[in-house]
Amino acid sequence: MNLSFCIVLLAAWGAIGIAGLARARSIEFVGRLLFPLGALVGFALALCALTSFALPPEQLVLPIGLPDLPFHLRLDALSSVFLMLLGVTSTGVSLFAAGYFRKGEGTPPGLLCLQYHLFLAGMGLVLLADDAYSFMVGWETMAISSYFLVVSQHRLPEIRRAGFLYFVMAHVGALCILLSFGVLQGGDWQLTFDSMRGTKLTPFTASLAFFLALIGFGAKAGLVPLHVWLPEAHPAAPSPVSALMSGVMLKTAVYGVLRVTFDLIGDPAWWWGLIALALGLFSAFYGVIFAAVQTDMKRLLAWSSIENIGVIFTGFGLTVIFQGLGMGALAALALIATLYHCLNHAVMKSLLFLGTGAVLHATGQRNLGRLGGLIHRMPWVAWLTLVGVLAIAGLPPLNGFVSEWLLLQSFLFTDEVPRPFVNMLLPVGAAVVALCAALAGYVMVKFFGVIFLGQPREAALADAHDASLLERIGLGWLAFACIALGLLPVQVIGLLDATSFELLGATLGQRATEWWLLAPTPTGAASYGPFAFLVVAALIITATLYAVSRLYHRRVRRGPAWDCGFARLDSRMQDTAEGFGQPIRHIFAGFFAVERELPVPDDLAPRYRVTVSDRIWRGAYEPLGGLVSRVADLFAVLQRGRIAAYLLFSFVTLLVLLALVL
Repeated sequence: MNLSFCIVLLAAWGAIGIAGLARARSIEFVGRLLFPLGALVGFALALCALTSFALPPEQLVLPIGLPDLPFHLRLDALSSVFLMLLGVTSTGVSLFAAGYFRKGEGTPPGLLCLQYHLFLAGMGLVLLADDAYSFMVGWETMAISSYFLVVSQHRLPEIRRAGFLYFVMAHVGALCILLSFGVLQGGDWQLTFDSMRGTKLTPFTASLAFFLALIGFGAKAGLVPLHVWLPEAHPAAPSPVSALMSGVMLKTAVYGVLRVTFDLIGDPAWWWGLIALALGLFSAFYGVIFAAVQTDMKRLLAWSSIENIGVIFTGFGLTVIFQGLGMGALAALALIATLYHCLNHAVMKSLLFLGTGAVLHATGQRNLGRLGGLIHRMPWVAWLTLVGVLAIAGLPPLNGFVSEWLLLQSFLFTDEVPRPFVNMLLPVGAAVVALCAALAGYVMVKFFGVIFLGQPREAALADAHDASLLERIGLGWLAFACIALGLLPVQVIGLLDATSFELLGATLGQRATEWWLLAPTPTGAASYGPFAFLVVAALIITATLYAVSRLYHRRVRRGPAWDCGFARLDSRMQDTAEGFGQPIRHIFAGFFAVERELPVPDDLAPRYRVTVSDRIWRGAYEPLGGLVSRVADLFAVLQRGRIAAYLLFSFVTLLVLLALVL
């Protein structure tokens, strides 16, 4: 019953998108009616997924598609986690989008509505697909619709380039996923996931299927070194689209790799996890140091998404190691940490992208060097964005702390792994995760401080306005989700236990018997009480404020701020985004390709400019792109011949093919 309702909801998203074409240029019809309806569908989808965890898997065959290839759909615990993620996030993003989109901004509103809701429906189909055919249909629907959303401002050359790069990387990944499904078929070619689950794979074919899936889904997730599209596409897209891409679309890749590894293959080799773990740790570290040196607020968040995807794949790698070695309880702990961080990152990163969208609309600026002091002009946006900042920085009692704490708890028990060499390496992974968490806090201080605190760096910021009502509701919904996921970890883990049992045959069980106390480790040695932490923190803050205001300052005294010996303080004396990132740029200089533009001697207005770019792009993708261009130029010679030459080429090709067949 729930599966049928989910299908109806996905169809409703498609119908809402098509309805946008009826009045394609009416922002009132599209923005004030259709997008709120899309948010309502997302909320219903979240409720439907929430009620599906305790139910047995449902399967359904829809007589659509090709004649002998109908759509096989399935709703199980793993699908429910990501459908709930999709529903909760899309509710907030769609409400924000209803007040965000304006007239005259790139793609007409009605067409944008169609692309947006097809994007949502495509992601939903990916999560419900139970055969390779319907999965790839959903995957391509998601990829193509998101491409058109990325290039909404298609008149700008840099946006067209970003869209093209995204399109190419998306289809490289799709090809690897298709090849992985082909290996899993084992020659049966029934295309259903049930037939793949029953296929007997050799160690080689199982490893081949896993690594093809890791490459394919890693390209969509932005796993380093397949990440190059992400820092370009996310800033190019409208902010609500960036929120969905970072918050939800990247998680469909996580869903895919979990589905292939633990469901379709079913018996992973433990050493696969070492590869995934290494890629995850490197991605987390690489993403966070690049986020620290960014001066564009959307590009900063894009690199932060790479860091968080690295954290998620780190948890995935640990899960594979533990499951492959028969350590079921620890595998369940690592998997739940992974799924929890997927939920957390979806809501907190979507909240941050929407906050930057509100700032962009109010100021017209994305450059951090031209912002500042907006907490006075945009208090609603500032305080709601602060919730996302504190959450993604990993501060309790918000949600980001819970999943990172669970992941570190998983690392603490790696000494039980019966592989001495692995025991030596895994503590290094725990140190890298802790370093990334600290650097993430550093990045968020820069992000929030430069945008909202201090003095405005441009006179035009005096005209900035706060978010509209619908935008505030969308931001508030996601901020509420960050708080709820942080304060109710026991209840969330109770839901995720069903997924763990379905995939691994193990759960965390009843180790957390109190609703307010989380004690997930096998020994019960560590525990965390978010409500207790909240109460104690509130008491300490209240007592401190009371003591300062009543006991120390018995009367109100006002005076000028100390000027540090300077006669005048202005916005030019504030810390800049470049200043925040300079220590990281110097400490980790080997990771960056840095170009410096020095001032010309005797210049009356000297300028010093530093440009930081990605060494992986410079060292791997640019030479590869040049090689492809040269090969294409060689083949282009064929286009300048005569018709007789074309006929000769076709004839020779047919002869070669006949010889191969015979």
